[in-house]
Parts: sequence; structure tokens; C-alpha cells
Amino acid sequence: MKKSLTAVLSLIAAAAVLTGCAPAKKNYIIATGGTSGTYYPFGGAVANIWNTKIENMNVTAQATGASAENLRLISKGDAEYAIVQNDVMDYAYNGTDMFEGQKLPNILTIGTLYPEVVQIAASKKSGIKTIADLKGKRVSIGDAGSGVEFNAKQILEGYGLTFDDIVKNNLSFKESAEGLQNNTLDACFITAGVPNSALQELAFTNGLVLIPVDGEAAEKICKKYSFYTKTIIPGGTYKGSEEDVAALAIKATIAVNANLDEATVYAMTKALFENLDELSQAHAKGKEVSAAAAVTGISVPFHAGALKYFKELGLAQ
Repeated sequence: MKKSLTAVLSLIAAAAVLTGCAPAKKNYIIATGGTSGTYYPFGGAVANIWNTKIENMNVTAQATGASAENLRLISKGDAEYAIVQNDVMDYAYNGTDMFEGQKLPNILTIGTLYPEVVQIAASKKSGIKTIADLKGKRVSIGDAGSGVEFNAKQILEGYGLTFDDIVKNNLSFKESAEGLQNNTLDACFITAGVPNSALQELAFTNGLVLIPVDGEAAEKICKKYSFYTKTIIPGGTYKGSEEDVAALAIKATIAVNANLDEATVYAMTKALFENLDELSQAHAKGKEVSAAAAVTGISVPFHAGALKYFKELGLAQ
């Protein structure tokens, strides 16, 4: 009996030692966006890769109010990761524009993901064909204080225009498209993935004209605001718009709390970019993600863990 009891106690002690040696599960949050948008399901797909490819990892996608809120959550340590627009991240890091005087500490980047194109659409009746033609016209520049409003400001600036040169309207994407349909607007700025559903509907009902951002003005804007990248809206994206149109894009980006350790962020960066096939199967936007593109449109420093990974690929110095 004494030997049996000793054996049982030995087993219990051994189990306790083994349990104590097991690595603690890491619980993290990736802040995303609204449940009806792109960021939430995409963030869920990213979290699933991390959870299945990295041992003892538990990342949960959290629905939020998107970029500005996400960056505040990262800065305060209420989330470890977030999907954000790279331009909004630039404003938060530097304390400019919508974050004027409110510079947020503790935010770094893992890399950019996929483009969100600044699409400038005009009604066919308006006669607008260029940015210069917007002068004196009724133009929606997105919700007040939104990232779209700052995109509009920066692009107009590249062409020597300001909001004083247009009849400014602050409207949502849906309201903007409706305004072009019912002739209460002449043009609108919409920053979103391509195609955008509001513009698709407008193209089917009334038709639209896409206004290009190109040439010296595009170069000037990209030089001043390094979070922009040049892109093309392919012909046929919208009904009646058969030619490719030059445009500028910002990029969805993974932000990270600066206090996370290098080894963890390295492992998560590596796991994400080495499983892009799986990401593409989980979400269509995954097809637009690549390690080579992830180092473009960056104006906020990389986390050391992410930088280590991109250096190994020869994509960063």
C-alpha cells in the first residue's frame, strides 16, 4: 500500500513539473472593423493562420470602429495587432491631420496588405474629365474627418486646388453615389477596394466617369505622402468604363504594439507570409497580398520582428 501511494504521488509530482514547464498560451487581440466590412473577416482569416501555424498561440479578431479606433487600442495596449489604413496610421504616428496634436505612442507596422483605391467618379452629365474640371463643382469628399476627406484634400493639393475651389459635401459612399444618380452632386471621392458596390450600382443605373490621377501630379503627391502607391483601375471594372484608369491607393496594413517581443512578431510575420495560399482561400483579398508588396507604402517604422523577416527575404535593409 505504501509503495502504491508513493508511486501515485510520484506521478502527480511529475505531472505538475511537466505542466509547469509547458509554454504559456499567448492570448492576443487583432482589432479589425465592423462585422459587415472587409477588415473583420480578413482579420479572422489572419488570426486563424496564426493560431494554427504557431504553437500556443490564441489570437481573436475583435470587431471595432476601424482604423482610428484600432490605433488607439494598439497605443493603449488594449489590442496587440490591428488592421488599419496606412495613411491613418501615418497621421497617428506623426500626430497630424485627424490626429493633430494627438500623436500616439507604441505603434509600429508589420507590413502592408492590399490596396484601397482612391476612386474619383463623376456623373456623365457633369462633363468632368480631369481633376482640374472639379473646380466649382459639387463634390463629395467622404464623411467629415474621415480618411477619405484627407485623401481628397491631398489629391486636390497635388493639382493646385483646395476645398475652397469646390462645393464641398461630406457624405457617405452610398449617399455620394445617390447624389450622382439624382443630380445633386457632380463628383465624389471614394476610398475602397475595387470594385466598390456603390459605384457598381451607379455605373449600372446612370453610368459614371472615372477621373485619373497621373503624371507629374501623381509623382508629386506620392513624394510628399509616402503612404500612397500608384495603381490602375482596370478597364471593365465598372460598366461603361472600358479603359484602364490611373489612380492612387492607400493600403490596408497590419499595425502592432511596439512592446511585443521580437521573436513573437517575427514568428507571426513569417507564418502569415508563408501561408498566403491559405489566406487566399479564406478571403478573396488574400490574393492581393505578397511579401514583396508588404514593404511598399510604408511610412511608419517596422517592428524589429517584421524587419528581421523581410531582411531574410532581401526585401528590406
